[in-house]
Amino acid sequence: MDFDDDLTSCAAAVERGDPGRFRAVMAAPVAARAVLFPIYAFNLEVARAPWVTSEAMIGEMRLQWWRDALAEIAEGGMVRRHDVVTPLALSLAPGMAVRLDRLVGARRWDLYPEPFEDDAHFHRYIEETGGLLLLAAASSLGPVDEAAALDAGYAAGLAAFFRAIPELESKGRQPMVDGRPEAVAALARGGLERLRQARHGRISKEARPAFLATWEAEPVLKAAARAPERVKDGTLTPGPAKSAARLALMKATGRF
Repeated sequence: MDFDDDLTSCAAAVERGDPGRFRAVMAAPVAARAVLFPIYAFNLEVARAPWVTSEAMIGEMRLQWWRDALAEIAEGGMVRRHDVVTPLALSLAPGMAVRLDRLVGARRWDLYPEPFEDDAHFHRYIEETGGLLLLAAASSLGPVDEAAALDAGYAAGLAAFFRAIPELESKGRQPMVDGRPEAVAALARGGLERLRQARHGRISKEARPAFLATWEAEPVLKAAARAPERVKDGTLTPGPAKSAARLALMKATGRF
């Protein structure tokens, strides 16, 4: 399948800004890449929007731009010309565009210095930024058990959030509701349980490549469960050889 300029731009953006997902997409069949790259480029743009300015109002405007773009896709008519929005409209079903509005809305937390209100707020943030993203990716490829996609996406999102904690703290943020080691370990165990639950869901062969994006979740969460102090230390990422072997195994077996 030939990539046009928009798809090539999306792929290049993901390679630069989200190398883990880039490797996962490149492990997927070629036809799936044309669907996945715009979704992950969209996610990258939304995740980055709150951090490119110190003015919360400007960040709000950037996020609203993406909410408006999703609304255009949901309406099924003409969408704005943009190197991410244009191919994204071909990847997403209108109903999923509606649901991804919650992903954009969740990123408003990134704009402000206040911590999460409570555990429910934290879990909702991970569910909407991680779970909905994987659901969008998987359902855009083929039939999938929604609960399985949300569970696996939550686990991957939690692992990514753990890895981001040192940078968030360096920016003066309070990323954890309860940062005690035992609480962090319990969160990690909860993420692992949701990943295990996801493996029991019905996932079509067509949708399964989207789950390659979870390739780093299990080792990161296991490390956090065993030694929660590694979250603050920023030492959760497995070595490159083990990571490469894990992704290759997932690609070969279809298991995550």
